[in-house]
Amino acid sequence: MKFVVTGGRGFIGSHFVEEVLKRGDEIVDIDKMTYAAAEKLPWDSNPNYTLLREDISELGHIPNCDVIVNFAAESHVDNSIRDTDPFVRSNILGVHNLLELVRGKPKYNRPLFLHISTDEVYGDRLIGSFTEKDKLSPSNPYSATKAAAEMLVLSYARTYGIDYIITRSANNYGPRQYEEKLIPKCIDSLNRGKKIPIHGDGSYIRDWTYVKDNISGLLCIIDAEVKNEIFNIAAENHLTNLEVVDEVLSWHKKDRKQLQFVENRWGQDLRYSISSKKLRDLGWEPEHKYGIFRW
Repeated sequence: MKFVVTGGRGFIGSHFVEEVLKRGDEIVDIDKMTYAAAEKLPWDSNPNYTLLREDISELGHIPNCDVIVNFAAESHVDNSIRDTDPFVRSNILGVHNLLELVRGKPKYNRPLFLHISTDEVYGDRLIGSFTEKDKLSPSNPYSATKAAAEMLVLSYARTYGIDYIITRSANNYGPRQYEEKLIPKCIDSLNRGKKIPIHGDGSYIRDWTYVKDNISGLLCIIDAEVKNEIFNIAAENHLTNLEVVDEVLSWHKKDRKQLQFVENRWGQDLRYSISSKKLRDLGWEPEHKYGIFRW
């Protein structure tokens, strides 16, 4: 199988590339190489891997492939609050350009469009869990751009007959995650002897999913050869930010004296929770279900 991957030098995308190459498949990786991209990776010399350093919003051609997997996105909520422009450009205009390039191919040669979204498009929920049929209610500029991209994908499917899959994954963590995210920020702060900043009182709940479990979910969907469906991907492992930080502190034999509670994020979501029953019905199960796995 041949894949075109966008954003394959980023956190989640790089783990997808790694697993697909292990299977012997071919990958063309299109990446703008922004601040969070890995400059060097162990598979750079793999003959089945090709890197194209391009911006998806300016891309003029998509190589022939079976599946295009769109990881490329600006993804840090705090950055989206400070400056929305890069998020609109990458997460909306970039997706629009990719869809136009797929639409321009002969129908017999169009790849499946696998769009990677986020649980944040639902907004927060204090009780219970969102399913794929629930309405979207994004709370910040980042999640709004991801929801807008989903609407583009669905509209191109209905209007132009493009086959798609949309996945909405919970909070991922694991190796190669950029240090602006909570767990790597904790580790980096401790290594530097700095205080760990915690928004508000740290009581906000997220669904923590190990990145390799997310990737196994994506591959489960691809291997099942389903199309024109939406899937949540989550370990359903609900922890407060403070519980996560406590776990990281324990790795370093530190305590809460290392914490610095800071002003709350504007529009802070209180709790994210999504049901992955639909994906589990395909046979997927996360390997890392409880707590935070130390990789």
